[in-house]
Amino acid sequence: MTSADLVALLPLIFVGGAAVLVMIAVAVRRCHFVAAALAVAGLAAGLVSLRCACTMEPCEVTPLLVIDRFAQFYMGLVFSAAIAVALLSYGYLAAHDCRREEYYILVLLATLGSAVLVAATHFAAFVLGLEVLSVSLYGLVAYVPARTKSVEAGLKYLVLAGTSSAFLLFGMALHYGATGRMDFDLAGWHQPWRWEGAVLLSLVGVVMMIVGIGFKLGVVPFHLWTPDVYEGAPAPVTAFVATVSKGAVLALLLRLFAQVNVQEGTPLAVIFAVIAIASMGAGNLLALLQNNVKRMLAYSSISHLGYLLVAFLAGGDRGVTAATFYLVAYFVTTLGAFGVITLLSTADREADRLEDYRGLARRRPVLAGVFTAMLLSLAGMPLTAGFVGKFLILSSGVGATLWTLVLVMAGASVVGLFYYLRVVMEMYKQPESRAERAERAPSGPAAEAAGYFPPATSDPRAATSLSLAGGIVLMALVLTLVWLGVYPGPLLGIIDSVAAAIGG
Repeated sequence: MTSADLVALLPLIFVGGAAVLVMIAVAVRRCHFVAAALAVAGLAAGLVSLRCACTMEPCEVTPLLVIDRFAQFYMGLVFSAAIAVALLSYGYLAAHDCRREEYYILVLLATLGSAVLVAATHFAAFVLGLEVLSVSLYGLVAYVPARTKSVEAGLKYLVLAGTSSAFLLFGMALHYGATGRMDFDLAGWHQPWRWEGAVLLSLVGVVMMIVGIGFKLGVVPFHLWTPDVYEGAPAPVTAFVATVSKGAVLALLLRLFAQVNVQEGTPLAVIFAVIAIASMGAGNLLALLQNNVKRMLAYSSISHLGYLLVAFLAGGDRGVTAATFYLVAYFVTTLGAFGVITLLSTADREADRLEDYRGLARRRPVLAGVFTAMLLSLAGMPLTAGFVGKFLILSSGVGATLWTLVLVMAGASVVGLFYYLRVVMEMYKQPESRAERAERAPSGPAAEAAGYFPPATSDPRAATSLSLAGGIVLMALVLTLVWLGVYPGPLLGIIDSVAAAIGG
């Protein structure tokens, strides 16, 4: 290790050091505010230190990691999202009777694992980063043990994540057996179908790795855990899983296949095209059937990962640029959407039912406006970051003549508009009166069996308990959303250099 290596690793050192510091502070004296402040400070220090690390780029730190513009950009994206999640979590955890301080240790460790993933150039670093991320998420998903759904979601995620890791490791072993290499070199995989010797063994190994990555991304047909985990996990944790976790895995996917020419008829093109079409279709169609907002956003995330795979298949600098910009837009909108859910949730339950949002524009006009902006961006409406992102993906697909994928994406986006507008219309409806709610609701054991509870936002105490930190985060996200939708040029210039860093 040289001094240049240490400077390049400063972002990882700050985040890992912050986790240790919070652990020591909790051992000395429990204080929710101190734990949250140390976590945010550590993430902010990691974010600022990227400016120092960029002076050493590209820097290969052992054969395991490379700190280049691509890694630094995605680290910045991951750290920024983690800061937003930590700030949103502060008010959320304050309303719950649980040990709050350890939560921030898990967030820091999960962020550290994500940062390792985006810089990995070796399968050993891939496994190390992925397992640090996954093990931390097991605890985060089940962090509110008083809720049965939270524990159930944690167990489901544990079992399925363990299964996906088994696929990954077995696939890596087969690929190593065929090539004798553990670095991200899939030489020969861009060739047409070949069914002999080591090529076939490598093919099976890489397909098994794609299965494992598909589980982490939650794309079809590996998506079954997504709606249950999204619904059961605490709202800020769901935001973390939907953004930081999936974003880090997608960044690794872009780097892993950066040097592979995606051509029509190759194994890679066929496999990912089938996954993309299935994800766009099934994600949007299943979202249409949901009355639970978190489950709707879960199925929506499946479709958005399908859109990102279109840019991935387009390949080249244009494809990497489109995927990266769309991912930034997806981070902003998803954090904003789950941020609204977080602020409206109470200690009793999450504000995840569609009826919780009926009349929200009258009760909380600012939150209703924020949620509307986020949903319209997810739908790809003009003047939002989502519109620019979808335009870039469609443009990259057209440039690569992926006509089938482009048509499916266009049709799926139209379907998605329906269920997003359904929530928007609910927010601007006349609120139910108490008499109407009582008439509609079952009572006694029937209410418990039907899972009915009063809307979370009907609690008068909750109406005045909005988190200041959460409110600041939402305002920053809205401003970013509009800025990227109206003036995306500066960010696109940065992303172009990021795409060139991995040889698009």
